[in-house]
Amino acid sequence: MTKSAEPTKVINAMLAMQRYPWEQGVCAQALYEYGREDLYIPMAYDAVKRMDKNGRLAMAGGGEAVSDPASCGEVCLRAYEKTGDEFFLHGAKSMLEYLLHRAPRTDDGIICHNDESYYEGFTKYQLWIDGIYMVPPFLAAMGELDEALRQIRGYKRHLYDPENSLFFHIKDVALDKFVRKLHWATGNGWALMGLARVIEEAEKRGRTDISDELMPLLNELLGSMLKYARDDGRFGDILDDEMSFADGTSSMMMAATVYRGIKGGYIPAARKAAADKAYETVSQAIDEYGLLQEVCGCPDFTSEGTSAEAQAAYIMATAWKK
Repeated sequence: MTKSAEPTKVINAMLAMQRYPWEQGVCAQALYEYGREDLYIPMAYDAVKRMDKNGRLAMAGGGEAVSDPASCGEVCLRAYEKTGDEFFLHGAKSMLEYLLHRAPRTDDGIICHNDESYYEGFTKYQLWIDGIYMVPPFLAAMGELDEALRQIRGYKRHLYDPENSLFFHIKDVALDKFVRKLHWATGNGWALMGLARVIEEAEKRGRTDISDELMPLLNELLGSMLKYARDDGRFGDILDDEMSFADGTSSMMMAATVYRGIKGGYIPAARKAAADKAYETVSQAIDEYGLLQEVCGCPDFTSEGTSAEAQAAYIMATAWKK
């Protein structure tokens, strides 16, 4: 990775955005992957400073979040490795302790996304596909690879649609009922990026049993998503809904995964053309302030707008493209 041709405006716009725990985590992770220790270390610092009494990182405005705070965990670990400051290690260990011993789980042991339900008539024992990025990569980085794999297997068991080889968005596991039975493009993008990071950590630690299990899942998911790529390389917000708006976030999540996967040897080089097309299209949708337009937008993520994860995914794609 290199800092040449740095997307300065995209980074600056991202840093200007108000952040919930998952936004702090994915933005800091993007800067870590881009090699900007001058930025990801201060973000890790603030994530620890805003840790709650349960050990959940970056809990500014995220009171019900369970899995989202874990997205901040790896940058805390990397900040410790870089600085030797035990402050960062304390944050990472506290987050891990919460996940392993205090986080609410489904009956089969999968960590819930929130500690309450946003949806009337549903319990808090919900899995959101977003969580496959939030939790397993951090568990893997902390050496808990078996638990990371257990969690991924749970997401696949409850949310994977074998007919389309895509993930559905949200399921209430306690009621065995889907809350949002849609093939949300950004959610599947989260899954791609999460799987890639666990694969790489498993490879680094010599756990080829885990990487060998996850590589086919990642490539199957990637291939299924690319079947729905539009002429300009982007996806629709709902992958199999031709009427849904074009979404650049999921496209950049795909591109970032493809670029790093080619470098890592677990994604075929032939996939690069799809990533390049998406990257070129999304690059044209960056406005004068550095904001990615034409993406699935916060705060409700059901309409077109802007988002911190769109900015982060573009930075990740840029980092791994070099």
